[in-house]
Amino acid sequence: MDSTEGFQDPVVTNPGLYRVILENERVRVLEYRDTPGAATAPHRHPDSVMVTLSEFSRRISSDGRAVDVELPAGVARWLPAQEHTGANTGHTDTHSIFIELKEPSRHPRGRTDERPLGPQSAAPSTPDTDDEANVWGFS
Repeated sequence: MDSTEGFQDPVVTNPGLYRVILENERVRVLEYRDTPGAATAPHRHPDSVMVTLSEFSRRISSDGRAVDVELPAGVARWLPAQEHTGANTGHTDTHSIFIELKEPSRHPRGRTDERPLGPQSAAPSTPDTDDEANVWGFS
C-alpha cells in the first residue's frame, strides 16, 4: 500500500493493536486498541489526525527521546509524520482512531464545482508547536 511504502506500517508491525477500518486513494483510517502495559513495535505514521475515544496515558519514544502524554476521550489532535514506539503507561485501555493522509487535496482552492456538498469541518488551524498536548510532535 502506498501510504506506508518505505517505512514500517503499524498494521504490519502491530497487527493485534491496529486495524484498517477504511481506506481509499486519499486516506487510510486505523483503529488502535490496547490495554495497560501494552507496547508497540517501532512503526511510522504519515501526517495524521488522531481522535481519542478513551482517556489514556502513553509514553512515546523515538530516537532516544521520550514524551509522556495524557489525553482525555473525545479530542482530535494533529500527528505529524514520524516513527516511534508507544507504551500504555496508564490504568485504562487505549482506544483511538488515526486518519492517515495520503496526499494533498486534489481540489484547488476557489473551485467549488467539484467539491462535495454538505457540512464540512472548519478550516484547519496551525498546530501550536509549544503545546505538549500536540501529542507526538516532539517539537
